[in-house]
Amino acid sequence: MADLKLTNVEKAYGEVKVLSNINLDIKTGELIVFVGPSGCGKSTLLRMIAGLERITGGDFAIDGMRMNDVPPAQRGIAMVFQSYALYPHMTVRDNMAFALKIAKKSAEEIRAAVDKAAHILQLTPYLDRLPKALSGGQRQRVAIGRAIVRDPKVYLFDEPLSNLDAALRVATRIEIAQLKEAMPDSTMIYVTHDQVEAMTLASRIVVLAGGGISQVGTPLDLYERPENEFVAQFIGSPAMNLMPGEVVETGAETVIRLDHGGVARAAIPTQTADMGMKVKLGVRPEDLAPTEGEPLFTGEVEITEALGEVTLLYFKRQEDGTQVVAKLPGIHSELRRKPVRLSADPKKIHLFHNGRSLLYR
Repeated sequence: MADLKLTNVEKAYGEVKVLSNINLDIKTGELIVFVGPSGCGKSTLLRMIAGLERITGGDFAIDGMRMNDVPPAQRGIAMVFQSYALYPHMTVRDNMAFALKIAKKSAEEIRAAVDKAAHILQLTPYLDRLPKALSGGQRQRVAIGRAIVRDPKVYLFDEPLSNLDAALRVATRIEIAQLKEAMPDSTMIYVTHDQVEAMTLASRIVVLAGGGISQVGTPLDLYERPENEFVAQFIGSPAMNLMPGEVVETGAETVIRLDHGGVARAAIPTQTADMGMKVKLGVRPEDLAPTEGEPLFTGEVEITEALGEVTLLYFKRQEDGTQVVAKLPGIHSELRRKPVRLSADPKKIHLFHNGRSLLYR
């Protein structure tokens, strides 16, 4: 299939630079997911790879061949867009076969390619239907099938599930995961704003922010070892709690006195934290738990959200009005308007200085 390499890639519209210093290696068989807030440039980067946007700086290569000036049709890439863009007057079979007919493939080759793609995507019973007779999820599968029949080097997905309702998103996400398993050597790049899609589908996630790459890693790496405050809060739902404090002791554990008066202990290597260092302590809502011992945080629960398997507890810190969220297993609606003392395992606590994790100091 294909290895991709982006070296110091930039994108500017006139004097406005929207992407800069993009350096990324993508190996054959990976499913890479671009995530980030709206306007971070993830779709623009995908379109630059596809050749639909001009690269204004740096180099992009597929299998060692520079692609900056190669037309989209000659890059060996197939793209699945947010909109299905199916031909309404053509059957599913004809929609999937259209690109091959344009390429003047033989009828036998077209039939074999369409039948194979339809089998992978479980579309065989629908090959003679028109798009209007399909559900949204089935139409998106047809759009994916239209890409598969071309047997490209690289598959690009631009937020393919965003037009589906919640139930269909879950079902189609599972189908895309199964598709990747059925084609283990295929290289895929997937753009989404939904971190659940990113965490469940990706071999590696590329987090984009501020016109550049904030961090690249496996889903578990980004969740457990965020390199900066942005990734720490962007990955995970609800977002990681951040509390300002100061390092007051180093040793086997780093001790932090929080600005609200609490004390926390973090299993951070001694050499990374200095006495008196101003830091932000990060702890994920699911890592907070009620305690009878020394609390990390004490507050009155303002709101509870019972979600069935878990309950979210919302607090507001009196010191600065910022919100703290805890996620407890089970139903705990009785805790509303009650004081709760919360603690966290020192191994689950993150420390950030000037926006960067102390683990990477």
